[in-house]
Amino acid sequence: MPEQTDGRIGARLRELRKRRGLTQRDLADHSGVSLATIRNLEQGVQEALRLETARKLASALRAPTSKIVRREEEPVPEITLAADMWLPVEHAVQRPPGADDLPEPTLDGVEEALQAARAVYYADNYAELATLLPPLVRDADSLGNTSEARDVRARLLHFTGAALTQVRLWGAADTALERALDEAPDSAVAAGVVTTRCWLLMRQGQLSEARELATKWADDLEPRRISRATPDDLAAWGWLLLHAAAAAVRDNREGEAAVAIRLAEGAAVMTGRDLGYGRRMNRWGPTVVAHKEVEHYVITDHPDEALKLAGKQASKAGARRLPSDGNANRHRLDVAHIHARLRNFDKAMETLWGVHTTAPSWLSRQQYARDILGEVVERRRTLTPEMRTLADAIRLPL
Repeated sequence: MPEQTDGRIGARLRELRKRRGLTQRDLADHSGVSLATIRNLEQGVQEALRLETARKLASALRAPTSKIVRREEEPVPEITLAADMWLPVEHAVQRPPGADDLPEPTLDGVEEALQAARAVYYADNYAELATLLPPLVRDADSLGNTSEARDVRARLLHFTGAALTQVRLWGAADTALERALDEAPDSAVAAGVVTTRCWLLMRQGQLSEARELATKWADDLEPRRISRATPDDLAAWGWLLLHAAAAAVRDNREGEAAVAIRLAEGAAVMTGRDLGYGRRMNRWGPTVVAHKEVEHYVITDHPDEALKLAGKQASKAGARRLPSDGNANRHRLDVAHIHARLRNFDKAMETLWGVHTTAPSWLSRQQYARDILGEVVERRRTLTPEMRTLADAIRLPL
């Protein structure tokens, strides 16, 4: 049965096709939908559309079917960085495979390039990353459909979705993550993708959706016998729990968040040690969970408990820092926030300056850092040279 649309389907289809850089003929070739149908839809001659036809068009356009048949317009996301720099990445994620005539890539070559891109990402070099990703995504799209090809493609699209989320290109990030989930060869890779999707939803303020998604996947992936679960199993389950907790506490569901944190803590204890990135986008282990517990106390306005727990964690970690670890850096901002909240402004500045020293590019994009420094500056009659330097570096409004 044809889907009754709101009369704007043709405009949405035309806009999406143009954004993907396709002609009507290109779209017909990639989707299998007749050129006449596409023309009639875009010209408004035809308004009713079969759902299967909409799905074919959406698949060719690298978009959810709802992008075409939806009954309401979506808000334009706020983009705070130089969006033009990331347009090639968006186009690479969204363009149908086979749209470029390039040399045949190899599985080993794409894997090696992915690891190199990850190193650039963790070094906070986003300008270089925006240059590396477009050809890499196109190469991965050309690898075929073996299990090995799907695995590396899923991990690359997951990584690309995380990078696009970091720079607030929500639509392209959503497309990359949807594709990654579709390519995921196993539950561990899929769980990682879902974890990043929860982060994307939370950054857009969709707390209920993020909480429900993380909770569903955590329930589905909970090990039947935790004592026999592998570290990767525990990491996948634990991160889903942490995102369920993060969304719940931000949605004023403190009890639900506390339960999820406790379960994640148990998974970290069973893991027994802090794990590196490996195939994941995030580190995992007791340190990660402790950082999230501090965040929980910060959000629920318990600064004394947060500072006490952060102090315990710092004494365990010693002076070792991981400047490319976004979660660790976020924890340090939580510590700076606690100090500012307790009017320990010198300590707050010391912590902020430490993050600036080790991860200046990452810090410059953090609204959280601007909020903290803004509170410190507001309460000081005069500013130190470090305060002025930091204010300029993170673009604190005058």
